[in-house]
Amino acid sequence: MSGTDTSLLVIDTSYGSTVGLPGREPCIETDSRSHVERLQVNIAKVMDQAGLSADDLRTIVVGLGPAPFTGLRAGIVTAKALAFATGARLLGQDILEPQARYAYSRLKRQGQDHARLLVLAVNDARRRQLYYRLFDDFGGAEAPARPLTDMSIDYPAAIGEKIAAIAEERESVDQDPVTLVISGHGATRYADQWERLDQHSDMRVVLDEGSFLEDRTRGTGLMAACATRRAQHGLIDPVEPLYLRRPDVSVPNPLKHVAVQS
Repeated sequence: MSGTDTSLLVIDTSYGSTVGLPGREPCIETDSRSHVERLQVNIAKVMDQAGLSADDLRTIVVGLGPAPFTGLRAGIVTAKALAFATGARLLGQDILEPQARYAYSRLKRQGQDHARLLVLAVNDARRRQLYYRLFDDFGGAEAPARPLTDMSIDYPAAIGEKIAAIAEERESVDQDPVTLVISGHGATRYADQWERLDQHSDMRVVLDEGSFLEDRTRGTGLMAACATRRAQHGLIDPVEPLYLRRPDVSVPNPLKHVAVQS
């Protein structure tokens, strides 16, 4: 996939909404109260600006989250409907891998030398929790990133304990100090929780707030590249929303039997 592949459309509603064609200016809505209503309007807008019709699409990349329920579902349902109507190939992409790659590449561009670099990609899950996944190997430009943990959801303090244990193990094996970058929506919101990680021996913690998609054309290009790279390696994810949180509703207890007197 080239960086200007206008036959590919990116749709993500993991945080606000982003609609874009790689290499062209995307439409981004940060207001979570209105982005669902604006989604179809913005799809039509970016297609019109590129001089394309829906039939020109060959691939649709949609963000799978992890993210809260309502907004995420709207983006995925829209992408599925559009793919069905046009015959375009539909690829799902979680947002944590491109978030980690974005943070990693930014540090490398700054010319900073880190003997051992870990990236904790996060997204705000509300209820004082974060979605997260830890990465340490980005496999070069042609390979998917390698995660160190499963994708999950937890409270920042609990996440910090898990990461500290992993970092300590890495230091003992490699004998190199670890730099941990915490990147994504919610990274700075829980800064007080990450202070405990700074107390870990020789580990430096860098906070990087915000989504890679806020970098506009670079962000949508990165999203598209991650999805197509994974597909080329046979890593096709089911296009289903990643909520990760157990449903709030539960099956009610059976009704009590009431004897009827005659």
